[in-house]
Amino acid sequence: MIPEPAPTVRELLAFYLEAGVDCALAEEPIDRLAELDAPPPAPRVAPVEAPRPVAPPAVIRGEAAPAPDVAIASAREAARTAPTLEALRELMQNFEGCALKHTATRLVFADGNPQARIMFVGEAPGRDEDIEGLPFVGRSGKLLDLMIGAIGLNRTTAYITNVIPWRPPGNRTPTPQETQICLPFIQRHIELVNPDVLVTLGNPSTQTLLSTREGIMRTRGRWFDYETGQRTIRALPTFHPAYLLRSPSYKRLAWQDLRAIAKALAGA
Repeated sequence: MIPEPAPTVRELLAFYLEAGVDCALAEEPIDRLAELDAPPPAPRVAPVEAPRPVAPPAVIRGEAAPAPDVAIASAREAARTAPTLEALRELMQNFEGCALKHTATRLVFADGNPQARIMFVGEAPGRDEDIEGLPFVGRSGKLLDLMIGAIGLNRTTAYITNVIPWRPPGNRTPTPQETQICLPFIQRHIELVNPDVLVTLGNPSTQTLLSTREGIMRTRGRWFDYETGQRTIRALPTFHPAYLLRSPSYKRLAWQDLRAIAKALAGA
């Protein structure tokens, strides 16, 4: 039997990235399987008396995370009281009800013009967004810039954010509980920006904000009504730029959606 060739450095890096390992914790590698030097044996001393039972030491634990229903109620109350975007950002920065906050580097709030007539909402930050603190700054962000640029928009005439403001570890999919905890914040975020057109990028954002269980293939290109409680905003789902990077054949459909968005902005 011919042994398989050893993986190259590029193949190893690709494997680690797929596994969610995207940063180093030390300058030098640590071999945790190496045998440690055995300590010298302790001198044997005859016991004078039988040892008395000793209670195990108490384990000090950190403050437990609130239950999901408590965290959701807390998020709703906090979001409801935010009168401005700046106040909402501060509330989210101090919110302790979502465990994602403690594994992310920083809060990724938004980018662009809060006075814009159009608002784009994705799912969650990735590695580049977590580092810079801004949404859509990686490869998918560069594609999004090209997409909106094709209809005469840029980050000074559009507003961009995500449903989840903290990066999930390893870019994993947010859990339903994490999404529900963050939902009141993005709902208040949309109310405060109050755009004429809301664009949901990808399936998770579309299903969360538009309360549909249909997939993006069925929802993209269809107009929905998004109710804020004060007005109705026209909402259009389309593909997430990250999906278009993996499946470039769907860029043609995304272009159709962009043209519909441009037409809606022109007629609003």
